[in-house]
Amino acid sequence: MKKIAGHLPYLLRKVFKVAGLCLVVLASSAQAQQASQTTKASKTPQIKQKAVSPSNKQAGIQLKENSLNRSTKSMDLNPELFKRIESTQSNESGANLDYRVQRGCLRRSFNEENLPANLGLENREFNDFFKSQTKGFFDRMRGDCIPYALALGSRNRFESLSVMNGPIQDAKTEIWTFTPSVAGNFLIQQDYLRDESKRFTEIQLPLSAVLYDPKKVGDKLPVELVWELNSIIKQIYPEENNSLENTNSIVRLIVDFGDKERWAQIWAVEIIEPSSSEVFASAFWVERNDIPGGFYTSSGESIERTFWTNPLSYRRISRGVGSVRASSKRAAPPKNGSAVVAAPKQRYRTHMGIDYSAPTGTPIFSVATGKVVHLGYSGAFGNLIILEHPGNYRTYYAHLSGYNTELEVGNEVRRGLEIGYVGSTGRSTGPHLHFELRKDGVYVDPYAVKTQLDLWNMRDSDSGLLTREILLLGTPLIN
Repeated sequence: MKKIAGHLPYLLRKVFKVAGLCLVVLASSAQAQQASQTTKASKTPQIKQKAVSPSNKQAGIQLKENSLNRSTKSMDLNPELFKRIESTQSNESGANLDYRVQRGCLRRSFNEENLPANLGLENREFNDFFKSQTKGFFDRMRGDCIPYALALGSRNRFESLSVMNGPIQDAKTEIWTFTPSVAGNFLIQQDYLRDESKRFTEIQLPLSAVLYDPKKVGDKLPVELVWELNSIIKQIYPEENNSLENTNSIVRLIVDFGDKERWAQIWAVEIIEPSSSEVFASAFWVERNDIPGGFYTSSGESIERTFWTNPLSYRRISRGVGSVRASSKRAAPPKNGSAVVAAPKQRYRTHMGIDYSAPTGTPIFSVATGKVVHLGYSGAFGNLIILEHPGNYRTYYAHLSGYNTELEVGNEVRRGLEIGYVGSTGRSTGPHLHFELRKDGVYVDPYAVKTQLDLWNMRDSDSGLLTREILLLGTPLIN
């Protein structure tokens, strides 16, 4: 399973590598010049054939030359605006209301092995296990506090706990993650940071540019990552305050630009106030094998539902699931004084899918990484693209005016790739995109409040991945 390899302190001054006991790590000796070349190459549409290509050297974690200076004086963002996003979870977002994450940096004391109890975790079995396993870990502590990320479920059920041996991130940094096992015991995953990780790059962009200047963002990221970043920021940024655009706040990204075998991917997004280094909102990518990965906020709230309902940059929903008239026949007018013929009984058919009204030619994006299983004309659907995704999910994009010319059946495409263009082919009364999401062949209404797919909820097996990445990729907290 592809996993994270490391992270740098604050502005990522140094470079290091993760070598976890349970984690497969990709590493290389590529130089910064190769990272730049990888970035440029990744701007082309990402479509993969079935053939396996030899492994390429990977781009290194480094701070981009044009990154912003955090010492710049700026207007302060209002933290109160972000509390709604980081702490409030609603059924409409598809979040698991029972799942939450606590993050902090606990002051060191003489009884550090009692850390779970000090965090309010009342689980005697786990507390005993933690104490017995971490004696050597705390011998290697640095700094004045212990960074942690604790995930809890229903009734404060323990889900995962990640701890780091101090807020100092260098070649001696360790991150240990504890999770419950199916057998009723507990598991440990140990990740060690080294000084030669060649996978991630930190990029800093003005918040105002991310919100209003896609060209500036496009100079730093492949087009599909621009679409992805825009969707993330729309979820974690409070739109009700129009004055934030005048601040010098930044968006800090951790990006893997990928290679011929690995998709480019945003792994962490943070909105930061440069003068104070305060993080107001954040989201982290959780990679999964059996279903598509997803983005979660640092409080454990899923923002995936929006991705799976956002195939257009411009969109206006004209019609959802329901009944539509199947025939437009009207009563025939009487001829030569004959009796009036009653109008035929109106017939209706079920409309399964979401119709997004948009002008002809509007770009359509893949809502998730998947494989092209249909590309061509299909009756009432007109020009149709069907993508197959892990977990027996499929997405349908119908009535298209045209396709990405590089697409073929069997191609693997990344989320955010421009796959086609709005049209009015097939049984269509005007230009729009007909979009469907199906699970095991059965239509799913992604806008229904009661729809809770495994795509949009934190599963037990995902929790340790999130808490570990919060510590690995998030800006360190210092208390």
